[in-house]
Amino acid sequence: MIRIPLVKTAICVVLCFVASSVTAQTRLKLQSTAVPFMLISPDARSGGMGNLSIAMSPEANDLFGNTAKIPYLKNDRGFLINYTPWLKDLGLSDVYLASAGYFKKLNSFSGINSSLRFFSLGNIDFTDESGQSTLPSQRPSEFSYDFGYNILLTDALSMGVTLRYINSRLVSGPFNNTIFKAGNTFAGDISLFYKQNEDLEGFHAGLVLSNLGGKVSYTNETKNKFLIPANIGLGAAYLNKFDEENSIEFGLDVNRLMVPASPIGNDPELEDQYYSQSVVASWFNSFSSKYGIPFSESLKVSLGAEYNYADRFHLRAGYFVDNNKNLGSMQYFTVGSSFQYQQSKFNISYLVPTGGGITRNPLSNTLRFGSIFYF
Repeated sequence: MIRIPLVKTAICVVLCFVASSVTAQTRLKLQSTAVPFMLISPDARSGGMGNLSIAMSPEANDLFGNTAKIPYLKNDRGFLINYTPWLKDLGLSDVYLASAGYFKKLNSFSGINSSLRFFSLGNIDFTDESGQSTLPSQRPSEFSYDFGYNILLTDALSMGVTLRYINSRLVSGPFNNTIFKAGNTFAGDISLFYKQNEDLEGFHAGLVLSNLGGKVSYTNETKNKFLIPANIGLGAAYLNKFDEENSIEFGLDVNRLMVPASPIGNDPELEDQYYSQSVVASWFNSFSSKYGIPFSESLKVSLGAEYNYADRFHLRAGYFVDNNKNLGSMQYFTVGSSFQYQQSKFNISYLVPTGGGITRNPLSNTLRFGSIFYF
């Protein structure tokens, strides 16, 4: 259980919990968004490779990332689940990310996919500075539901399109003449995947534009709405097959938020301009000097490798770095493994604890689990 004083407004609580914004007094230039849980890699396979996924060899968990790879899967359909504890180092047991998904090939060149992500923030008691309750205890949570279609454009190039509904119920009820409610919006992803050879050996490349959608409001006031974490990701990978049973693959992903940075200071005019910009304009403004952050600090880089034995056993390792100095330039290593028994595959990953304070990842010292059931 988490206890927090409701001194400012519940919306500040919201932003504190998603850990993606700061108060005006800090004067840090940060890319603040609603529903940042959409940026958490939900599957244990990519979690074992430093969140690497965009261009790696196709696997069922790609329906959470690059859905353009689904037509290349060997199985015609499958169901999968993943579970990720959150803030385990703080002793919390009711904060977690769970996900489930399903894919089905319609024919030899197209398919459909569907997935659900659910993020629980545990139980929260709202109190004032003296410890007196101000609102009933609540269990904030967020979820998204996807439905997508994927198709082969050529023998070497495929495309995926996904539509998404997002719901964020962080706090509800009246406070200081403001009514807080669940925020919701619609979004979509567009993804591409290229493979050099028919058997997937050699070079792969991928592109993912994700979370392209509307703003989110948590109150009955509609003036200041929060952007969602639109993102552009580029990936490259190379697969080397030693023989019929042994192979190793190396990959690199580079991601960048297409979200303009929050205005610095307490300038009402800048603040009005920030909140009044359209969603499409915000994507382009994120690259501008007025709203953007330095290019080198805006990139999130994942490096990883995967060893594959007969499609039955895998070993994985990865490294992730976020160059944003305002967030402590977070870096960490990951390891993972999987094994397949008959028509079931089991993934596990571990994030090696590194750093401290704001540089310490919420998944430090955490095991993540996932299972895939093929039909």
